[in-house]
This record gives sequence, C-alpha cells and structure tokens, in this order.
Amino acid sequence: MSEFVLKPLGELVRGREPGCGMPGEVFSRPDVFETDIDIFFHQHWIMVGVTADVPEPGDVSVVDIGKASVIIVRDDDENIRAYRNVCRHRGARLKEAGKSTVGMLVCPYHQWTYDLDGSLRHAKHMGKDFDATCRNLRPVHLKVVGTHVFVCFADEPPADIAKLEETMAPRFAPYELQNTKIAFESEIIEDGNWKLVMENNRECYHCEAGHPELTMSFIPESTSSSADGMDEEGIKALDAYNKLNAETQANWESEGWLCSAVEELSGDVATHFRTERLMIGGDGESQTIDTKVACQKLLGNLTRRDLGDTHMWTHNSWTHVMSDHAMISYIIPLTPEKTLCRTKWLVHADAVEGVDYDVTKLTEVWVATNAQDASLVAINHRGAQDPGYIPGPYSPSTENYVDQFVGWYAGRLKAHGI
Repeated sequence: MSEFVLKPLGELVRGREPGCGMPGEVFSRPDVFETDIDIFFHQHWIMVGVTADVPEPGDVSVVDIGKASVIIVRDDDENIRAYRNVCRHRGARLKEAGKSTVGMLVCPYHQWTYDLDGSLRHAKHMGKDFDATCRNLRPVHLKVVGTHVFVCFADEPPADIAKLEETMAPRFAPYELQNTKIAFESEIIEDGNWKLVMENNRECYHCEAGHPELTMSFIPESTSSSADGMDEEGIKALDAYNKLNAETQANWESEGWLCSAVEELSGDVATHFRTERLMIGGDGESQTIDTKVACQKLLGNLTRRDLGDTHMWTHNSWTHVMSDHAMISYIIPLTPEKTLCRTKWLVHADAVEGVDYDVTKLTEVWVATNAQDASLVAINHRGAQDPGYIPGPYSPSTENYVDQFVGWYAGRLKAHGI
C-alpha cells in the first residue's frame, strides 16, 4: 500500500475549482496553520487593538499572536509605541497578555528595567563594559489609523498600508475616534479556523436566517455584488436598494461625507481592505434594534445622526462606525480549530453610562450577531472536516467577497513562495 502524502498548501489552494471553496484540510492541518501565522499574521499588517486600550501614559496592552507577542504602550509624551515582548537579556516575557498600567517595564526574571520609550534604564551586575544602549527593546512597526492600532512584525512591512491610511484617515477624522472610550468589550473563542471566521464575515447570504437582530438595521442588499443568480423578488429588492442608496449617498456627499466604495481586495495587494459608507435600515441612525442612536452624545462634534455606517474590512478585522458609536472586531488564530474574536464598542470619551447611553442597547445587536456567527463558523468547520465534504460553488451575487478573499489568500501564499 502506498503511503499517503499530503499535498503542498499552494497546490491545494490554487487547485480549487474556480468559484468554489477550499478543501477542508486547509482549515485543519497544523502545517497550514503555522504557515498562516507566519505569513498572514507575522509578515502582514494586522489589527491588534484600539487607542482606547491604552488611554493614559503608562497604560499597556499585550497581544500574543502565535509565538510572537507585542507590547502596546502609551509613553509619557502620549505617543503610542509597540515593542517585542521579549527581554533583551535572556528573552523572558516582560508582560503577560492583557492590559495593565506601569511606571516602567520590568522583566520579572532578572529585573532588567525599560523606560516607556523602550530604552534600557537598569541592568544590575552586567560589568563596567556593558553598553545598555545596545539592549533597548526591539520596536515593532506600528500604524494608528483613526483609532485602529496596526502592527507588523516583519523587518520590511508591506508599504501599501499607506493606501489604507490615505483612504481611511479622512473618513474616520470627523468621528474623532481617538477621543473615545471603551464602553464594553467581549471575547469569544470560536470553534473554527480563522479563514472560516473571515469568510463568514465577508458575506450576508446567511444574514436573513441567521441574524434577526442585525437585519433590523443592516440591509443585506448592501453586500450583493450583482443580480446574477437572484430570483425576481431578489432583483427587485436589489434595484430598490441601489436607487435609494444612490439618493442617500448623493445627499451625504453634498455635505462632504465620503461615501464611495474603495476595494483593495485582490491582485498584488498585501494590505487587504475594503470600505464604504453603508445605509442603515429603519430610522437609519445606528446598528441598534430600533435603528436609533444608542448614545445621545455623538462622536466628535457631530450633530447629524443619520450618517450611515462607515465600515472597514481588513484580513483580520471588521469595523462599523456610526454617528454615536463604533463597533470594532479583530481576530487572532489560536489553533487550526480555535479563533479568538475580540470586539470593542467605543463611545465619546465624555459620554456617561446611564445618562448618555445604556450598555445593553449599545451592544445587543453585535453581542447577538457575534454569538450567532460563532455557531455558524463551528458547524461550517465541523462539516468541512467530514470525509464526505466536497467544496461547493459560491453564490455569484452574495459570496463574491468570499471568493475574492480566497483568491487574495492564494495570491499571498504564492507571493511568499508557497
């Protein structure tokens, strides 16, 4: 009997039938998972938090991604910095994952002590010839866009983060997202591969049946790329949405609000992202059950409530910014079958809980949606591991962005020699 040989990852992905999903082993093999971490989470820009995670000097947020760990800290001059979470002595972790407040960063092993600017300030018993300036903490590339904290562990990070920054900075600017606080945050460990989590986020084929709370405010047609494959009722709904959306965007644009879709999802792009100002259903104010604002104190100095949803996707995050709050989620792969999803709800820094906003109203849509998505990802992951699974075709009208994500994934593997 011949010995079973695993196909190389690149062959598996690029060998998929066009317009269909990837084979199940891409979501479960340990070697694929390690490759994913190395390429997509250590060599690309990833979101690891928001500025409100470190609101004051000395505040620290530590995020572990695979074997790597990054310290995000706000220094005494209010700058946000990022460092490798590795002591320059013998490599001990300086801080455990999570948030804390420090005066200086002190290694728990031998008490080497670092200032918040990364410089080594104290290292006892190292002899008169020891040069502390050669042992500062190793910086990690960092970009803050709006409130989003992006890092890249690569020596030479992808330069096209500039396109994301150039696109998103003016869209986020009116909301003054750095003048916000975290009203609520949650963590879910989803029982599925990170790629399935992101694929699920890229389509709303499942929304009508799967997300009753979200569909009170979210319009499924907003993610439909074409009428191809739709029935007559679906085509009418898409036509009505496109007409109303054009009218709404014209109104926004007349007041200077950026609306148009920008897509950097395929081709040779390394920094994968999409943005658009989307309409909100109902009263059109916010992603809440009643579609009205959940926080009476609007973001920035806004006075208009019906500004829709400025959304942004990256390959490990999704963002929805409304006039009253922002909902920001990002993922970290833990194992081939486990993915951490962190979500943060941001409100104006001066908003008062119980006066300006109620936490339940603020969060109930996406608390429910995230839990529902976790269940859907879990059944997707389990089914994709069944020996009887054969990848089926994507819906051309509602799963186009899933197909683009898989195409981008395959392209990045090829770009890295896989």
